[in-house]
Amino acid sequence: MIAQLRLWARRRPRTVDATLAVALSGVTIVSTAMGQPPRITQWPPLPAVVVAAISSALFLAHRRFPRLTVAGTTGCSAALGAMGASLGYPFSSTVTGTTMAALYSLARRTDRRTTGRYTAACGLVLLAVSVVWAPNGAHMRSEQVGLVGFVLLSSAVADSARSRRDYIAAVEARAELAERTREDEARLRVSAERIRIARELYDVVAHHITLAHAQAATADYLLSTKPDQAQLARRDLTATLASALQELRATVGLLRQTGDETAPLDPAPGLALLPALLASFENAGLTVRLTRDGPRQTLSPRVDLTAYRIVQEALTNVTKHAHTTTASVHLTHTGRLLTITITDDGRRRTTTNAAGYGLIGMRERARAVGGRLRARPRSDAGFEVIVELPAAPRPPDVTLAHHEDSE
Repeated sequence: MIAQLRLWARRRPRTVDATLAVALSGVTIVSTAMGQPPRITQWPPLPAVVVAAISSALFLAHRRFPRLTVAGTTGCSAALGAMGASLGYPFSSTVTGTTMAALYSLARRTDRRTTGRYTAACGLVLLAVSVVWAPNGAHMRSEQVGLVGFVLLSSAVADSARSRRDYIAAVEARAELAERTREDEARLRVSAERIRIARELYDVVAHHITLAHAQAATADYLLSTKPDQAQLARRDLTATLASALQELRATVGLLRQTGDETAPLDPAPGLALLPALLASFENAGLTVRLTRDGPRQTLSPRVDLTAYRIVQEALTNVTKHAHTTTASVHLTHTGRLLTITITDDGRRRTTTNAAGYGLIGMRERARAVGGRLRARPRSDAGFEVIVELPAAPRPPDVTLAHHEDSE
């Protein structure tokens, strides 16, 4: 009910002001007919009625001109107080109701400094009038203290209402800012997830297409001279394409909704599948030698996947650019660090023509898990990629990520 009344008042401010002005004028006029003790003793004097009407009319401008409204209504209240002794009514707080309403409006619409000044000036003017034009020569009465108290109370109530309004506005602003921040953070997370999935798709597609191309070329070359070996190459090509489809299905399945029955349940690849990965390159004509140093350490799922993808991308680059049939992968476990070195003995290459976006993707992968990657031509022949990854989980923002060597 109260909320509906507030909504109605906000939609019809002029109606509210007019109703309030009439009510204040009525209270003032009735007060000029009262005596002491409080009772109606006479008809409201015409001069007082005119001044009360003027004061109420001035109140209608309190929204646009709050300061002028306070000054005008204070003057009218002072005039009513000065006429009280001669017209036979007491100068009480009910006679100054319009002034108090104007002070309330001023306090709601201005700052505390302005409100304090106008309230002090209004209180002093009304107190001086009540003292100078006091009836029967009584210069100090309890009504005078009550009059000043009501003037101060009006500003205090308005200041409290304004503080509450400002507090609610601040809370709403903070809530809106928090909502926008959550939305921005959600968008950033979605963007990061899209980049991660796009990188996965790139690695899967580039690797399998490179192998499929090499196997298809081998089958085509052997078809006329060695049909049996060509048939084996075709089988390897079919297996490569099937593996590509399976990995693409698993990667795209990350985009499915939770609980989707068609979503793949296969775990993400890791170094445990490294022998199968090297076998796929051997089917494409690249023999890869795998060696290890140090005791094997447990890797986090992210680091394990990163290590697998970097080896996959590096060997794919060897197949595409090195023009060689041999390569080596060396895994070194030292403390909390896993070092992977991928080398080949192909023709000498520069970093630029060796990798393109593949090398950029490998660096980004290493940096994302708190590692670093170096790629450079070897002194004698070939190319090497060295990546250092943390064996234990650690945040991405580490020293290794900020000390990337220049080629």
